[in-house]
Amino acid sequence: MKGWIIVGILAVMIYYLATQTRHLDGPIAQTQTLLQRAKNKLDAMTGTHIIKAEHKLSTLKNSIADRLSSRERQEFEQILVSPQAAAAFKDEFCNMRTLSHPIFSKDNLQLICDKL
Repeated sequence: MKGWIIVGILAVMIYYLATQTRHLDGPIAQTQTLLQRAKNKLDAMTGTHIIKAEHKLSTLKNSIADRLSSRERQEFEQILVSPQAAAAFKDEFCNMRTLSHPIFSKDNLQLICDKL
């Protein structure tokens, strides 16, 4: 019972110091800064791959699109919907010994596979 009273008194004191005085403003600001830095690092670590993948796909689209026929271009748009779709296409059509696709010509398919 005495333990809970001490914990309660400490909680009230910390609450009072945090809300009614400026004694804990410095440590609270330091803690918030530290947490913000950690969040920024985490965002940078997880966001980098997404940005690079999207940038790579858009660059690929710009470099190859002028070589493709209108039907091939429509099919190519379906490949570039997401990095997962591009990886699935590469797994299905680019790992064979003889490259073949029902829509892409052999040269264009080889170029797409090389760029992916």
